[in-house]
Amino acid sequence: MKRVVLFKNGTEVDGKVFLVTHSLEDLLTSASAKFSIQAKRLFTAQGGEIDDVKLLRDDDVLYVSEGEDFKGSTARPVKSLKNSSDWLVLNVGGTRFSTTRSTLVAKEPSSMLARMFGSGMTPANQDSEGAYLIDRSPQYFEPILNYLRHGKLVYNSNVSPEGLLEEARFYGVESLIPQLENIVSQMHRSRDLAPLGRRDVINALIITPFTTELRFQGVNLAGSDLSRLDLRYINFKYACLHGCRIMGANLSWCCLERADLSHSQLDGAQLLGVKMLCANLEGANLRSCNFEDPAGSRANMESVNLKGANLEGSNMAGVNLRVATLKNANLQNCVLRAAVLAGADLENCDLSGSDLHEANLRGANLKDAAFELMLTPLHMSQTIR
Repeated sequence: MKRVVLFKNGTEVDGKVFLVTHSLEDLLTSASAKFSIQAKRLFTAQGGEIDDVKLLRDDDVLYVSEGEDFKGSTARPVKSLKNSSDWLVLNVGGTRFSTTRSTLVAKEPSSMLARMFGSGMTPANQDSEGAYLIDRSPQYFEPILNYLRHGKLVYNSNVSPEGLLEEARFYGVESLIPQLENIVSQMHRSRDLAPLGRRDVINALIITPFTTELRFQGVNLAGSDLSRLDLRYINFKYACLHGCRIMGANLSWCCLERADLSHSQLDGAQLLGVKMLCANLEGANLRSCNFEDPAGSRANMESVNLKGANLEGSNMAGVNLRVATLKNANLQNCVLRAAVLAGADLENCDLSGSDLHEANLRGANLKDAAFELMLTPLHMSQTIR
């Protein structure tokens, strides 16, 4: 329902607030009783006569007569909010808000706003139009005011929950504070769990001296693009690199122990002397990677999971793949000279065209493994314990 302010025709004092019910006749009857007249006609501040209650808007200023025409010579528009004791206009940081005293008091009677406007009290500071001045951000005040109106926290995406929390504390809206604290806490947890990206890694590379160990131990880098970066000697132990794009990157002498590199793309990466003990590279793409260090340090991939991985054309000379899982892996045309594959699971592994000269395959599971077009034939001593 709407509320309007009525004045007697030709006056601008002693206005009264009326609730608009169902019909214009009901409003005129109420006005007759209040003003002790026979109210018959209703006019707007501009002199237009109202003949249908549907034309009325909330907080309209109207003039009632006993049948005479509108007296515009002495009447002037008066804002209903300034003539209703319950309605207030607040100027918060330069933005005006219209609300009722009961809105500011009823839900949070101990808040600062309730203390400012409760019990008939009003602040002394007002602007030139009579609005009460509050030197705070209007962006954060609006959601707080709406919460006091209907009890629900609703705010736009461009409004910071941290800012809202500070304003709720300032205004003393105690019932709102736990809700905002929970939202802020969830946001912080989401940020902590969110993976780092390429820019984060590059920034770390820029500010860290080459002589200092750079650690991304246990860090979430899932899905990041680290292609063609120089990542030598970095500690990625326990890091999540699931689905990363690391094509052409230099990971030589990195520690990737127990790191998750499943389904990552490492085509053409340099992996000299890398430590991948128990790392997970299931479904990873390692085509044309280089593991062989001319200086003699061996890549340690003991117990690594390379199930279904693609290592086609990689140089893995001397690599330690002891008890590694290579089931269904593609090792076509790989260089595996002197590699340690003892106890490895090579079931359904394709080793066609690979160089296995002096490779240690003792105790390996070679069920259904393919060895076509091998560069050098396997010697019995390579496969028997």
